[in-house]
Amino acid sequence: MTRNDETPQATTPQLDLDAYLARTGWTGERRADAATLRSLHLAHMYGIPFENLEPIGGSAPSLALPDLEAKLVRGGRGGYCYEHNTLLAAVLEAFGFGVTRLAARVVLGAKGAIRPRTHMLLLVDVPGEPGPYLADVGFGAGGALLEAVPLVADTEFRDATRRHRLVHEPHRGPLELWVLQAYQDDAWTDQYAFTLEPYEAPDFDVINWHIATNPRSPFSHLLYIQRTTPDAHLALNGRHLVETRSDGSRKERELSGHDEVVRVLTADFGIAVPDGVTLDAPSA
Repeated sequence: MTRNDETPQATTPQLDLDAYLARTGWTGERRADAATLRSLHLAHMYGIPFENLEPIGGSAPSLALPDLEAKLVRGGRGGYCYEHNTLLAAVLEAFGFGVTRLAARVVLGAKGAIRPRTHMLLLVDVPGEPGPYLADVGFGAGGALLEAVPLVADTEFRDATRRHRLVHEPHRGPLELWVLQAYQDDAWTDQYAFTLEPYEAPDFDVINWHIATNPRSPFSHLLYIQRTTPDAHLALNGRHLVETRSDGSRKERELSGHDEVVRVLTADFGIAVPDGVTLDAPSA
């Protein structure tokens, strides 16, 4: 009960940390240090797939923590960047890390086009470390981070089986522009660019709705499914399935139709496909 001049305090939904850790298979001492951050990040990447089934069906997925738990933790599903990184942020905060939400401009495949800042990533403050770390479990691409890396420019990091570095690039604006690069096909390839301007949950509510429902968004009309394991990266774009092994070898094939897509999503990607789910984009 509150007096007329008091404002009721908002309550933050509680995360079922035990259920999340069981879903990702992470075990260890629950403490906020760099080794824990890296291992939590890697377990999440291996444990929960990337998928966009709701946008293909014409709706935006909920970013409310109870809904993310029901879907990604208990429901055998995956999600895309806003879902993954919102969930990871809650986990890291429960461990005692400081987390700032950021937004990035994806440059991978842009071919010079300027895209809006629509990708969510995390800046993580680690007790006892000289600077923050970059964490991102929601970038659906073969060049995604497998482990969190220090926010340090011009230094190569080996995160599990991948190689990354952060560089600065000139741009207009008062904040430094950071670019994440991945070493792929014998070259450093830009993945996305970002500044350290904090973004808040309402910002991502708007961006999430735009990306999920805008008919010009690729996520609203083409399946993007990803799964990373210690040995391989699986990617399904539309009906095109690509398996890239850790040694760089690659196998590709076209899936024949709806039934095979459902079978592959279930058996190969570990996604519990809901009954009646739409796997083709809605008509314009």
